[in-house]
Amino acid sequence: MKIVGLMSGTSYDGVDVVAAEFTTAGDTLRMRPLGHRECGYDAELRERIEAVLPPGPTTVEAVCRLDNALGAVFADAAALGVELAGGSADLVVSPGQTVFHWVDGGTVRGTLQLGAPARVAARVGVPVLSDLRSADVAAGGQGAPLVPAFDALLLAPAAEAAPGGLPGGGVRAALNLGGIANLTVVAPDAPVLGYDVGPANALLDAAARRFLDRPCDVDGARAAAGRVHPGLLALLLAEPYYAATPPKSTGKELFHAGYLDDRLAALGEPVARDDVFATLTELTARTVADACRRHRVTELVAAGGGVRNPTLWGRLSALGDGRWTLRTTDELGVPAQAREAYAFALLGWLSWHGLPGAVPSVTGARRAAVLGSWTPSGPPYGVVAPRPPRRLAVLR
Repeated sequence: MKIVGLMSGTSYDGVDVVAAEFTTAGDTLRMRPLGHRECGYDAELRERIEAVLPPGPTTVEAVCRLDNALGAVFADAAALGVELAGGSADLVVSPGQTVFHWVDGGTVRGTLQLGAPARVAARVGVPVLSDLRSADVAAGGQGAPLVPAFDALLLAPAAEAAPGGLPGGGVRAALNLGGIANLTVVAPDAPVLGYDVGPANALLDAAARRFLDRPCDVDGARAAAGRVHPGLLALLLAEPYYAATPPKSTGKELFHAGYLDDRLAALGEPVARDDVFATLTELTARTVADACRRHRVTELVAAGGGVRNPTLWGRLSALGDGRWTLRTTDELGVPAQAREAYAFALLGWLSWHGLPGAVPSVTGARRAAVLGSWTPSGPPYGVVAPRPPRRLAVLR
């Protein structure tokens, strides 16, 4: 079964597109990556996404226009994915762009992703799975993170996993360094644990836009040139979210540019630009390392845009030295820049077969939910369409 997976994360810089072929062998699901691409958003679309994100005000009209604009971009990305799949695919997973994650007192009340799935289905002519988070929220879960279902299979002991899996023993963890840092912990004889640790690139990118007028600190160059400011770091680490126990999830409704401005103002003293970047990089590395120590991680497998930041990668390596080994998912055959898109492709396979994709021990849901809403492109898969009716008769 060939599936196209799309992913646009909290950094909202573009869409990751993958195609994968899934087959089964007993209780092992085999995934053959068929290729991946990155489709960047133009500056105008990034500005439109940022304009609807909290804490800024917006309108229903702006949300509707953005929904359809994103749908057009996702449709193009899905068409590219079909090409990667060899010209045909069985389905597309298009989770959309998250613009709001409604958390009230630690409980998720709702979540909203934009991306007009009907436009995607119309473009590629295959069923589209979207709105993957809502089913878990309806079951009392956080609706995030969802990728741990993929991680749990990928990090399974080699005797139970596909070729390329990890050897048995120890506590393994998968780390995604996107806008938010997500951690999945797979320990022997224990439920899978996964949650949002805190900001990975979210605050760094906000600082880059504010101080550099750029989308990011390329290669962590500004952070490398600066020094960690102890006072600012202590203020940032005092964020109550870090002390909250899982299940928990967060996003740019908390870690946004205004959040950084407030902390800098509360500090009451100027901080050199490069020192801000060094301190934010240390914040990400420190919070991830603290989580890994808490769960006694022995092997950390990382993915996401943050692995391309040598300054952040160096701090993670230093903090984990002698505690855990650090490598990227590339060594397991999953491109680090496309791991989440491949994960959503796998979630599409699960939903297609009526299998749950959310992990209750991760999201806190009452039950394991089958994820997503289907947008058909025609008759359901494998069903022959009936002859169109010409009239309606009402029976009494």
